[in-house]
Amino acid sequence: MISIIASGLRFAVRRVFRGSQVSEGLYSLATSMAQTIVICVLLVSALLRSVNGDQLRDPGLPGQYMKREFSLVKPYQGVGAASSLWDIAGSVIVSSNHLRLTSDHQSQQGAVWNTMPSYVTDWELQVHFKLHGSGKKGLHGDGFAIWYTKEKLQLGTVFGSTDMFSGLGIFVDTYKNDFDNQERSFPYISIMVNNGSLKYDHGKDGKSTEIAGCYADVRNKNFDTFLSIRFSKRRLTVMLNADNNGEWKECADMMGVHLPTGYYFGASATTGDLSDNHDIIFLKLFELTVPPDPEPVDYSKVVPSVESIQHLHDGEGGGAYRGGPMTGWNVFLLLLCALLGIIVCAIVGVVVFQKHQEQSRKRFY
Repeated sequence: MISIIASGLRFAVRRVFRGSQVSEGLYSLATSMAQTIVICVLLVSALLRSVNGDQLRDPGLPGQYMKREFSLVKPYQGVGAASSLWDIAGSVIVSSNHLRLTSDHQSQQGAVWNTMPSYVTDWELQVHFKLHGSGKKGLHGDGFAIWYTKEKLQLGTVFGSTDMFSGLGIFVDTYKNDFDNQERSFPYISIMVNNGSLKYDHGKDGKSTEIAGCYADVRNKNFDTFLSIRFSKRRLTVMLNADNNGEWKECADMMGVHLPTGYYFGASATTGDLSDNHDIIFLKLFELTVPPDPEPVDYSKVVPSVESIQHLHDGEGGGAYRGGPMTGWNVFLLLLCALLGIIVCAIVGVVVFQKHQEQSRKRFY
């Protein structure tokens, strides 16, 4: 890549200097300077890409510790057994490669729940999932949910789990019920915090109780798709990795979210008249190392709530990724364009200055 850019720069510099009485030394200096700057920008962008793109999710980084008792990974030995840390309900099929919450058949519900309440205050849950089926676009459903709630293992009407829950629900909704709302594209990730008093509105795809959301093209992919849910210091961040490029895109990032400890992690899915395979490959919970609170807080008594949801939407109904940190590639392109602009301006300035000097000598003689 560097050689291609360097060749292009030599051509550009030659075009700029063509027809001017510029010394070969100045030409070589300009070319070398441009190549050196491009190499520096590539190295810096690679560093920024590794920091911005991967730091949030790399389990090997210091400050993140996988909690195995709250993680569901292959080969899923004993899942559903009396001694297991994970319970299953409904139509779940356990294989050596995945947990299939529902198969591509009508009227199924399936769920998997951790049996232990979590007292981790700052955490990140990584979800490796796969949605696929024989249904064509718009003729598949209904979706799946990731939960952190007071209730567990209760099958119900909200993506296979109970309504009017207490806690956090992340819904990957693959079927659009509200055709009057043209602002949302599906599949759609919807985020809801509930204290047990709110009812999910299926007819409106949960719009009235959503605190944030984004479009998510995650169905029938021949590559891995991932979801990350991070909660730390009353900040909730949801990220999606579903473009086969190794980069995470921000779906939602909001402050003022209150969630207690002592709730349960789980996942559920449902099908109706339309269907899909809803597969979970892993759920990995990481405990985050963060500075302690200035004053002790009894998180077990916190009531699930959001301080303000008015500023959380990108317009009515969401439907797009919220602006997030620039990726390393975007930073590289921005820096490259800026530096190339500076180089071109400098070269043009030198050419103009030399031409001015030549004209002054002619007038002098």
